[in-house]
Amino acid sequence: MTTGRIHSIETCGTVDGPGLRFVIFTQGCPLRCLYCHNPDCRHPEDGREVTVDELITEVKKYRSYLRHGGVTVTGGEPLMQPQFVQEILQRCQTLGLHTALDTSGYVPLEAAKPVVDHADLVLLDIKSYNPDLYRQVTQVSLEPTLRFAQYLADIGKPAWIRFVLVPGLTDPVANVEGLANFVATLGNVERVEVLPFHQMGAYKWEQLGYDYALKDTAPPSPELVRATVARFAERGLTTVGP
Repeated sequence: MTTGRIHSIETCGTVDGPGLRFVIFTQGCPLRCLYCHNPDCRHPEDGREVTVDELITEVKKYRSYLRHGGVTVTGGEPLMQPQFVQEILQRCQTLGLHTALDTSGYVPLEAAKPVVDHADLVLLDIKSYNPDLYRQVTQVSLEPTLRFAQYLADIGKPAWIRFVLVPGLTDPVANVEGLANFVATLGNVERVEVLPFHQMGAYKWEQLGYDYALKDTAPPSPELVRATVARFAERGLTTVGP
């Protein structure tokens, strides 16, 4: 019986893939993003242990609502628990449900491949394109994520790219245009989502006793969001903002 650790579930999600989603938040993440809104998913030993059977039992309760949506596994970083997540996605596909995997791509590629096989859609978060800035934002290397993105393109796996726009951090024009140019070379990207930075997760950092470096950072202006969306759209990419 396959088990894994999750933080929580959301039964009627609307922002993690197409349609109405049953969203599973897995526990554990190797990144330490400055703007993380789920810092309580950070440590793999936290959360609660569940079996795949338990999760599928819950999914089945909402099956009729998910016909035009599906199931999304996010985190944390789902690919820290590849066998667990692979079985969840596989079982959901057997039920005829659309499956989505939300990941940073910072994973050993060989471990990720069997999981990707059972994802109908991959939501890939690329935090920045400049390697030094990426490390500043996440504390890890950019290279595995670019390698993962290229693999998705090579196998023709449908993908949405997500980019969090943080004023004074990820918004340099060269950074945005570098990412846009890279994504434009991939033939599998259905859309790019420009996600404006917000402070909605700041209280979690305070509750956990973590130092939140962006506590004085304001959300991007509508003008900055529009300009950023335009830079992706100019490359022929279907791009959406808030």
